[in-house]
Amino acid sequence: MGRGWIGLVALLALAFSACASRPHGTLVPTHQRVPGASVVDLLVITNREPDVAEPGAMFSGERGRGVSFANIAVSIPPDANRVIGDVQWPQAPTPDPATQFTTLHAEVLSKEQALTAFNARIRKTPRKQVLLFVHGFNTRFEEAVYRFAQIVHDSEADVTPVLFTWPSRGRLLQYGYDHESASYSRDALESVLQALQRDREVGEIAILAHSMGNWVTLEALRQMAIRNGQIGSKIQNVMLAAPDVDFDVFRRQIGAIGVRPSVFTLFASRDDDALAASRRFWGNTRLGAVDPHAPPYQEVLDRERVKVVDLTGIATNDPLEHSKFASSPEVVRSIGARLAQGQPLRDGHAGVGDQLGLATAGAVSAVGGVAGAAVAAPFAIVDPATRENLGEHLHAVGKNLDPQY
Repeated sequence: MGRGWIGLVALLALAFSACASRPHGTLVPTHQRVPGASVVDLLVITNREPDVAEPGAMFSGERGRGVSFANIAVSIPPDANRVIGDVQWPQAPTPDPATQFTTLHAEVLSKEQALTAFNARIRKTPRKQVLLFVHGFNTRFEEAVYRFAQIVHDSEADVTPVLFTWPSRGRLLQYGYDHESASYSRDALESVLQALQRDREVGEIAILAHSMGNWVTLEALRQMAIRNGQIGSKIQNVMLAAPDVDFDVFRRQIGAIGVRPSVFTLFASRDDDALAASRRFWGNTRLGAVDPHAPPYQEVLDRERVKVVDLTGIATNDPLEHSKFASSPEVVRSIGARLAQGQPLRDGHAGVGDQLGLATAGAVSAVGGVAGAAVAAPFAIVDPATRENLGEHLHAVGKNLDPQY
C-alpha cells in the first residue's frame, strides 16, 4: 500500500499543479448580474460542520452532527465567454460575472424553509424530476456547489437540482479521511433519498454520483433496499461516474440492492489516471476503470443489467481524465438531453446505436443501422443486448455492402 499511496499523491499533485489556484471565499454574494448570464438555483443538503469563521465558506470539511440546508444561486457567464464543461473560477474578491462564475445569493435554511422552497420548485418542473448530485474526493463545499451548477447549466436539463455534499476536507493528503467521511455520510444520504421518495410532489429521482461519492451513494441505496425491501420506486436513474469503488465490493452492493431491471448506468474509462492510482493504493480494480467486455466484469454487469457508457479515449481538459462526465461537452449535454426528454438511461432496447442522444443520423444513413452509429459516436452505451446482437448487426450490414463479406 505504501507504493500505491506514493503513486496516488504523485498523480494528484501533478494534476493540481497544472490547474489554477483553488477557490476560497467564492460564496460571498455579489448580487451582480450581467446580460446573457444564466442563474442556477441549488438546494443544498449537507452533513458538513458549519463554518462561520471564513467568509464565503458556509460549511467546512469537518463532520457535522446533523444535516443542514442552504439555498445558493450561482451566476454563470454568457456562453460566448466560456467553454462548455469548464468552471470559470473567480480569481479576485470581486469577480466579473461576465467572465467568471459568481454567487448571487447564499443563505442557510431551516428544514422547514428548505422543504417549502423545494416543493415550490418541484411543482414547476416537468415530470417533477429531481437531479441529486453527490461529489467525489478532495472537494471543498464551494467547489461542489460550482461544479454542480456547471453540470446543471451545461446539461440543459429542466430538473430540480439538489446537491448532497458530504464532509470532504478538500486536501490532497486527506484521502483516508474523505473515504471514512463517505461511510459516515451514508445514513444522511439514505435519509434524503427516503424523504424524496415519500414526498408526494416528487415524480422522478435521478442520481449522479462522481468518484468517491459513488461509495456513499451505493451504501445509501443498499441500506434503503435492505430497510424497505427495495430502493424507492421513484429512483429511475442512478449514474455512476468514474466510481472509486472496489469492484468486488460493488458486486456485493448491487446484489443486495437487487434491482431488476437495473436503473444503473456506469460511466467507465480505462484511461482514468486517478482510478489507476487508486487501484495501486487499494490493491484491486476500481469499478470506474473496468473493461466491460472482459471477464469477470462483463458477467457481473450483464447479470445485474448495468448499462455501461465507455468513455475510454474521450479527451478532456482534465489532466487525470477523471471528470469526463462533466468536462466533456458532448457527454454532459447528452446526459441532460436524456433526462429532459424523459428517456431513462436504463432503457436498453437500442443497444450500441443509442448514444445518449448524440447526433449520429448522418453516419447512420450513410453506413446503416447500428454499425453507422458505432462509427460516428465518440462513445457508446454497452449493454447486454448490444453484446449479444452487435456481431449479427455488423455481419448483416457487411453482407449488404459487400457480397464477399
